[in-house]
Amino acid sequence: MSVDAVGTVRRGRGARKATRQTRDITMLPALKRKLPLTEPMSPEQVEKIDAASMDILENVGVVFRDPIALEDWMRAGAKVVGETVYLDRAMVRELIATIPETFTYHARNPANNLPFGADHSIFVPMTGAPYLRDLDDVRRNPTLDDLANFHKLSHMLPAMHSSAHHIVEPYDHPISQRHLRITYSSMKHSDKTFMGMTTSPKNAEDVLDMAAILFGEEFLETHPVITGNCNGNSPLVWDETMLGAMRAFCRRNQPVLCSPFVLGGANTPASTPATVAQLNAEALSALAYTQVIRKGCPAIYGHYLSTVSMKSGAPMAGTPEISLMNFMIGQMARHYGVPWRTSNTLGGAKTFDAQAGYESAMTLNAVMMAGAHYIWHSAGWNEAGMHCSTAKFIVDAEMCAMAYRMAQGINWGDFDDAIAAVPDVGPGGHYLGHPHTLEHFQKAFFMPEIFDNNSIEQWQAEGAIEITERALIQARAMLNEYEEPNLDEGVNEALLDYIARREREIPAADALNQEH
Repeated sequence: MSVDAVGTVRRGRGARKATRQTRDITMLPALKRKLPLTEPMSPEQVEKIDAASMDILENVGVVFRDPIALEDWMRAGAKVVGETVYLDRAMVRELIATIPETFTYHARNPANNLPFGADHSIFVPMTGAPYLRDLDDVRRNPTLDDLANFHKLSHMLPAMHSSAHHIVEPYDHPISQRHLRITYSSMKHSDKTFMGMTTSPKNAEDVLDMAAILFGEEFLETHPVITGNCNGNSPLVWDETMLGAMRAFCRRNQPVLCSPFVLGGANTPASTPATVAQLNAEALSALAYTQVIRKGCPAIYGHYLSTVSMKSGAPMAGTPEISLMNFMIGQMARHYGVPWRTSNTLGGAKTFDAQAGYESAMTLNAVMMAGAHYIWHSAGWNEAGMHCSTAKFIVDAEMCAMAYRMAQGINWGDFDDAIAAVPDVGPGGHYLGHPHTLEHFQKAFFMPEIFDNNSIEQWQAEGAIEITERALIQARAMLNEYEEPNLDEGVNEALLDYIARREREIPAADALNQEH
């Protein structure tokens, strides 16, 4: 063979190797679930929870610490005594009936649009961590650059359907102005859908104004593009900050998660079904209020679930009761015909250790079997949400990809061709070289990138690298490979102009912007 021929062969092999090694960052479509749901409650028990929740709404009431909300409820015909709103069950049912059961999330890249609700689910990274474990697995305060790295990883991880918002808190920017830079980072470093800050009504309005710059004001009127989250104060309180942010999102026709913050045994009864009954009442009161604000606007039944250690008072993750409550809440959301949100891959461990893995896997499996739609905190959560782990972020995303494959159900598409290979191979043979295997092996079974299934001898020969370091190596490689998705230059300038103007208007302060 000539030198030129050898060179051609080597270049051909190199090209094929490069093709194999090219990372596929194409986002997975919204998960269309095909597995049976886990529904531990009988129809009579669903009705029992519903009746208990409605009794709470009618007779105990829910406190709305917000004069605008109280006026809204009075105009809607609810009984209001002081700050307590007593909601008639017929009114609640009539209001929540106008919440869309399904809709489509629109991303700035239309290829990343997501059908949502019914049998479609999406995975969203964690948010809100005051610390991170970085690319060297060091626990420290995050910066805006750290946040950008998580947004870039979210963009590149196929199982993540959103760049979320403040995955970690950027401490190098004043609290009063931080929401502007967080939102811009979500928009700029990914072309997937994203979340919007609801830390104050003014902040929510800023975020929605930026979404209008990105998509157009008229587009927002008819297309969900961004998600807000409003947490309730269990037991049975909604505060002015959350309600004001809720109004901002609903008025612009953007989805909001109505999320009671449950610490089972601390701010709910020490009982799984009673906890769900209280949580259900809290969620229904907020869902109903979204429809008082704007009839027909999208809203999502939300919650944050944890149980409390009776030894220390600390929140726990991955407990059996959290799984049972997820199953029950899924049944209740379907009973009312509304989409619902849950939390995923939660861990209380202080490092990315076996405890973190077990807790996260327990929660992930329950969430998939419960049929949740908005699957939040799907990557990175550890130490009860106090830090986002870069290593865990990568591994959690692969876990979500595995759960995605499982929830798609059994693929029968090539059954006849596969079964026809059995007589070809016969007793005592193997399928490794069979044409059917060669054609299908890459897609027949999920092939993890992060989990090591080699022999111990091969693992040792390759450096005995444990999963934390393997994940960090992958994170560094992905960030080196990252290419920013194109953002229209005029839109980018308009966003930066808006940020600059608002940063002049909002005094730099270590407090939330409530007035400017």
